[in-house]
Amino acid sequence: MMIVGGILIYLAIAKEYEPTLLLPIGLGIIIGNLPLSYMINAGEHGMLAVLKKATIDNELLPLFIFIGVGAMMDFRPLLAEPLFALMGAAGQFGIFGTLILAILLGFPMNEAASIGIIGAIDGPTSIYVANKLAPELLGIIAVVAYSYMSLVPIIQPPIMRLMTTREERMTHMEYSPRPVSKLALIIFPVVVTIAVGILVPQAAPLIAALMIGNLLKVATVVERLSKAAENEIINISTLFLGLIIGSTMTAAKFLQLDTLFILLLGLFAFGLDTAAGLLFGKFLYVVSGKRINPLIGAAGISAFPMAGRLVQKVAQEDDFSNFILMHAMGANTAGQLGSVIAGGVLLALLGA
Repeated sequence: MMIVGGILIYLAIAKEYEPTLLLPIGLGIIIGNLPLSYMINAGEHGMLAVLKKATIDNELLPLFIFIGVGAMMDFRPLLAEPLFALMGAAGQFGIFGTLILAILLGFPMNEAASIGIIGAIDGPTSIYVANKLAPELLGIIAVVAYSYMSLVPIIQPPIMRLMTTREERMTHMEYSPRPVSKLALIIFPVVVTIAVGILVPQAAPLIAALMIGNLLKVATVVERLSKAAENEIINISTLFLGLIIGSTMTAAKFLQLDTLFILLLGLFAFGLDTAAGLLFGKFLYVVSGKRINPLIGAAGISAFPMAGRLVQKVAQEDDFSNFILMHAMGANTAGQLGSVIAGGVLLALLGA
């Protein structure tokens, strides 16, 4: 396991694969597997054991991270083009497709749902759901989720090129959005929190944390809190989250055949998300009279803002004058909301 920790540290530093989380996870794995490590093995008094009980067992750190994510998000592209909210729904198909496949492979329902949530391509959501449904899989699911998030620029482009024609990728989209007032930006997080809290109560903590962060940003009167949320709070939370999760990944839990299945199922979920989004994008391309670029569908996942920027990059490979970034960002923010709601739906279905 110390070798596994070393590999994660190498990937974080040399390859820059999600270094903010994979580096502390790698360190946590090494610390957690030291013989007689008093940081984790000293009963309730070890440092990491105390932190785990205080911040992971009650899902506190993922919620802190969501406050920071919310403070970084801009919902104006989504509010200006509400149609792209549908892209965020299509981009969650991999969660439920992978859930079904995991059940067919013999995983219990709770574990299958925890594996399926990797398809959210959203580290905090994956950790939050896995900790409630299958805490024994928390470490490997966190590593897989964040590893595949870092591989978005490698995994998505081949699928985009395979499933779209050059003509489709060259589709230009006019960007003449409706103006979004400051009042709308302030009301939006409040309304979303209330609506999701009523319709999917299990997702309320996640969506509320996300919208708290966003409201701090759009209010413009608490700049210090907004800056703290998107910098100090999210950075400190990510550091301790990685260390704690890494420390739980002992050889007995990690070095199993199921780990390989989870790695493959996570990749399948990612690919299925992208493919489903592209298929929905192609559907909109047809029904709109070839006015919507189907690549936008690939942005309807939760990897924000990476997926939106990647869609723009792939579109410009065929036509450098093609600018669809703002449309892609609208779909990308919808994907962030969609992943949270999908996680809540899983928790509701399984009574967690």
